[in-house]
Amino acid sequence: MTNTFTRSFTARPEHIDELGHVNNAVWVQWIQDMATAHWDAVARPDDRAAFFWVVTRHEIDYRGNIDLGESVTGATWIEGPARGATSLRRVDFRDAAGKVIVSAATTWAMLDRASGRLVRVRPEVLAPFVS
Repeated sequence: MTNTFTRSFTARPEHIDELGHVNNAVWVQWIQDMATAHWDAVARPDDRAAFFWVVTRHEIDYRGNIDLGESVTGATWIEGPARGATSLRRVDFRDAAGKVIVSAATTWAMLDRASGRLVRVRPEVLAPFVS
């Protein structure tokens, strides 16, 4: 069972593009915000002090959008075991009706803070994210 983290976002004027809805770059920022907030909320203090994460890949499916003033609820979780220095994170954004309108699979690589080098993700680092 995976520990799911949720957070809500509301479209503000600076998020809206020329088509009148949330810009793709904003969705990417919200995906990254979700991942960072999840790490900060759940990771063990020693792990937060020793490691940081960088994105190596975003794969995003857009099935809808929201307009100015509308909100979405994002849910994120770790999918499957780590692979070497990388971990796969899923993020789904649901509109007010509960429909998934944006879905992402993002690959993150873990780096050692002291050396700045990639390090293998040990099971105990991901353990707090799995309930």
